[in-house]
Amino acid sequence: MTSLMTNAAAMAALQTLRSIDHNMEMTQERVSSGLRVATASDNAAYWSIATTMRSDNAALSTVEDALGLGAAKSDTAYTALESAIDVVTEIKAKLVAAREPGVDKTKINAELKELKSQLTSISSSASFSGENWLYNESTTAPGTKEIVASFNRSSTGAVSVATLQYDTAQSTLIDTKNASYGQLTQAIDVTQPIAGTTATTSASYFLIDANGTASNTGTEISLTATTTDQELDGMISAVETILSTLTDSASTLGAINSRISMQEDFVSTLMDVIDKGIGRLVDADMNEESTRLKALQTQQQLGIQSLSIANSNSQSILKLFQ
Repeated sequence: MTSLMTNAAAMAALQTLRSIDHNMEMTQERVSSGLRVATASDNAAYWSIATTMRSDNAALSTVEDALGLGAAKSDTAYTALESAIDVVTEIKAKLVAAREPGVDKTKINAELKELKSQLTSISSSASFSGENWLYNESTTAPGTKEIVASFNRSSTGAVSVATLQYDTAQSTLIDTKNASYGQLTQAIDVTQPIAGTTATTSASYFLIDANGTASNTGTEISLTATTTDQELDGMISAVETILSTLTDSASTLGAINSRISMQEDFVSTLMDVIDKGIGRLVDADMNEESTRLKALQTQQQLGIQSLSIANSNSQSILKLFQ
C-alpha cells in the first residue's frame, strides 16, 4: 500500500542514518581524543581504574622528584666525606713524619692547623637545600633523615608512603655544641707506650676543637717542640681510628646512594608500566577507528541516497492526478 501520510521507507532510512551519524560522532571523538574510554559513560569500570592509576602516577612523579632531591643531598655529603678522608690521611702522614728524629715539630703543626681548617671548611660547606649531614650546629643530636622512596597502594585501596632512612650521626664530622657527636671533635681513647719501659698507658685525643666548645676531656692533636714520641704514637693511633670511622661512614653513604639510584630507576620504570597499562584500558586503536570512520562515511553517503530515494516515492503519487 502506498500511503501519503506515512512513508515507511523514509522512516527506516532516516532511522538508519541517525544511527550512522551517532556512530560516526563517537568514532570521530575517539580519533580526535585518542581515547576509547574518555568519560565514565564510555566504560565506568575502566574509567575508574584509569583515573585512579593516573592519580597514583602523579604521586610517583613526586616521589621521583623527592628521590632526586635525596640523591643530591647524599651525593653532597659523600663527596665532602671523601675529601675529608683525603685530608685526614694527609694528617696521618704528617704525624708519621713528625716521628722522625730531628724534625721541626712546630712547622709540621703549622701544616696540621691548615689541614684541620680545611676539614672544618669541608664539613661546614657540605650543605644542600639547607641540610648538612656533616656539620651540626644545633643543640640537639644529629638525627635520622628520611627520603621519600615510594608510593604504595594495597589490595584494599589503602595508600602509604615508604621512605629511606639515614642516620646522620654516622657521618657528622663536627658538632659545635656537643663534641661527642662529631667524629672529628669527639675524644678517641687510645693506648700509647710509656717512655723507657714496655708498659703502656691510656690517653685520649681529639682532632678538632670546634670553636672551643668541644666538651670532652681529651687532648687536641697538636704538636709542640716538646711533644714526645710516645704522644705521637697515641695521636697516630687516634687518627687511624678516626680514619677507619670515616671510611665506614663513606661506605654507608655509598650504599645509600646506590639504593637511591636503584629506586629512581624502579620508579621511572614503574611509571612507564602504569602508563602502558592505562593505555591498554582506555586508548583507542587508531588503525581500527580510522577504518571504521571510513566505513561510516561510506554508509552515511549511502544512507542519504536511500533517504532521498524513499522521499522521491511520494512524489510519484502526483503523477496519478495529472
